[in-house]
Amino acid sequence: MSFLGAIALETEQVLAQNSDQVSNSVNIVLSDVISMDIGTVASQGTVDFNYVNTTDYNSSKKVTVPNSLVIISSKNFDVKVKSEGPNFVSGANVIPVDILQIKAIPGGSLMGTLNEITLSATDQVLVGNASSGAKQSLNIAYSISAEKASKVLLGKPKGTYAQTVTYTATAL
Repeated sequence: MSFLGAIALETEQVLAQNSDQVSNSVNIVLSDVISMDIGTVASQGTVDFNYVNTTDYNSSKKVTVPNSLVIISSKNFDVKVKSEGPNFVSGANVIPVDILQIKAIPGGSLMGTLNEITLSATDQVLVGNASSGAKQSLNIAYSISAEKASKVLLGKPKGTYAQTVTYTATAL
């Protein structure tokens, strides 16, 4: 009889192991991110000011570029702007970069303190304390005053004067 009892006991142990549990931990690891892309910038990243007649040299000019920049950031941030040199250059001829005003204007989805700066080779805050978020667009207006056009541009040798303008988004 004890032999049958042992068999019955063994069967009960097997039945008791018909279910089992294991667990694991699932982690969501977040990193701070910031990314900036050129949005729908005019002429594939180029903003042009054309001076072809006397009226142009006596008038203010403004080029507004909607969705100039598209920014994604997990933290609040600043957008800074600077030129890569002190002058617009055409061969050996130069025009100081401070002829150009750059202004962050309402209308895009980016929220923060929108500023206007006079371009220089030093970083300046164009948008301060912008809110974190995805695919935030920034509208930018570029302008040259009539006074600067007539006093600085008039009399310069003809040509295309170019300078690189760099935008930097920095998390706060």
